[in-house]
Amino acid sequence: MTLPSPEATAPDPRPLHARIAADLRDAIMNGELTPGSNVPSTARLKERFDASNATIQKALQLLKAEGLVVGRAGAAVTVRENRQRTVRPASSLTPATAGGAHPWLAEIAGRPDAEVHTGLISVGETEVHGDVAAALGQENGSSALLRRQLITLDGEPAELVSSYYPLDLTRGTALAEPRRIRGGTPTLLTQLGFAPRTSVDRVSARIPTQAEHAALRLHGDLPVLRTLRTVYSDGHRPVEVTVMVKAGHLYELQYEFAPE
Repeated sequence: MTLPSPEATAPDPRPLHARIAADLRDAIMNGELTPGSNVPSTARLKERFDASNATIQKALQLLKAEGLVVGRAGAAVTVRENRQRTVRPASSLTPATAGGAHPWLAEIAGRPDAEVHTGLISVGETEVHGDVAAALGQENGSSALLRRQLITLDGEPAELVSSYYPLDLTRGTALAEPRRIRGGTPTLLTQLGFAPRTSVDRVSARIPTQAEHAALRLHGDLPVLRTLRTVYSDGHRPVEVTVMVKAGHLYELQYEFAPE
């Protein structure tokens, strides 16, 4: 089978300013434009993309609204520091040390002076359906405990976290109480006799829901990264199922594998 050449494929239907923003966004995300560096001048961008000054400014405004660049009229536009952060999911299973921050929260910050805060939105029983119910090994419409949290980084929303737990595991424990858990849930699950042993992630990119768009203060129609994580204890028992949603253009996930 002969694949069509790029010239033979349908043209990109997006407006020119959106296409320009997409190319610049990719350069930022892949490291070609490094944090703190200047975005090419308007004159260079006009020549490169054969676009008007107004179109270039519209493209840059998109990137500013997304939090990728900063700048003002008449001044150089620069790539914001620490904009795309790398998250290692494996660190989420590591219990916190006494009095210390949860390892994965410290890691997501990327620097010691970052202000990371976990805000508890709600705690209570809820019905589970679809992939969450399946991951818990429960029927659609059955009940589980839901803990919903919003993680902010330097005052900006970073991740919306919804964690589900079997009711027989949580009743009468700190998991069911409307307060933060000292040391994080891996520490508490271990204390309850359900130490996390393995974790399985299913990662997808999708357009955010209305609630996700509002909570994360997203701009435009950029996709979010959605991670469905199932944590298993001894006997391969699912003890926690978490849905984590973060802006797709601000984060990447790093997984490490070793040959079996």
